Amino acid sequence: TTRARWGTIQMAVVPTTAAPVNVTGAAVPTAKVLDRRRRRRKSIRSLSAYVLVLPAAAFYAFFVLRSIALSAQYSFYDWNGIGPATWVGFDNYLEVFSNPKLVGSILNAFELILYFSVIPVAIALIAANLIRAIAASKLAGVARTVLFLPQVIPLVAAGIMWSWLLSTNGLVNQLLRLVGLGDLTRAWVGDFDTALPAVGMIGAWVEVGLCLVLILAGMTKIDPALYEAARIDGAGPLREFFAITLPGVRQEVAICVTVTVIAALASFDIIFITTRGGPGDSTLVPGLQIFYLAFFEREIGTASAFAIVLMCLVLIVVLPLQRILRGKES
Repeated sequence: TTRARWGTIQMAVVPTTAAPVNVTGAAVPTAKVLDRRRRRRKSIRSLSAYVLVLPAAAFYAFFVLRSIALSAQYSFYDWNGIGPATWVGFDNYLEVFSNPKLVGSILNAFELILYFSVIPVAIALIAANLIRAIAASKLAGVARTVLFLPQVIPLVAAGIMWSWLLSTNGLVNQLLRLVGLGDLTRAWVGDFDTALPAVGMIGAWVEVGLCLVLILAGMTKIDPALYEAARIDGAGPLREFFAITLPGVRQEVAICVTVTVIAALASFDIIFITTRGGPGDSTLVPGLQIFYLAFFEREIGTASAFAIVLMCLVLIVVLPLQRILRGKES
């Protein structure tokens, strides 16, 4: 008590120009000191964040950014990967856009967008809406598991499995013969007319699971009161879907479209396993063509130029799509 009184007396006799002190006699930090300490703590937190991100950033810079830079450099040279390189300027890029085989592979990739992106997203929207309607049933969990299962299977294994199913004596043709549609049987991945759609349907089968999970996650954030209000106003299931569900999962649909479009334009695994670009060049895509140019034809410069063109095509397609699908929230 005596010490507290003495501290109070000290505060009473201290001139107004001196730093204020508390009852124990310790100086009270001024606003300037507190602000300086706050800035110091903020700087330490920022530095800690950069230190934590540094390993991942270094890994990304070495394996991704460095590879892109080297590809851009090689694209201006005629090089077989072993001997001396010769500067050719933009000749490799001109070759990419003037060679019918290379242009055809780009067109095939754009056609795959229908199978890898449009069909999976549409199926996932319908399936997610149905699963939401029967969420209390055990059937909903079974449906989620069955539809997501293809996403867990490695693409190489999926390609091998579907190659067997779509072969001349595969399960698909056997089922067609069983139901009296034997005239429709064919080597689905070996026919010029059906090879690309067959490969595309394999990609659609793989991508449905990812789209379904993302869209179901988006539906959980929609307020159930909106559906109740819609039903009171007399809205049916179709009106609920277009007025409530679809706008509510816009962000998730944008992510699904982005991921699946990139998968279509950069596809490689499934096509390499099932058709290797055949028959002829009917299923040849940029990723596979780059592989052949670099490792079989030893045209490193043309392969690098094609890789840069593919990267630019992905950005040109994906960035506007994201802006359109996300609307004002982008």
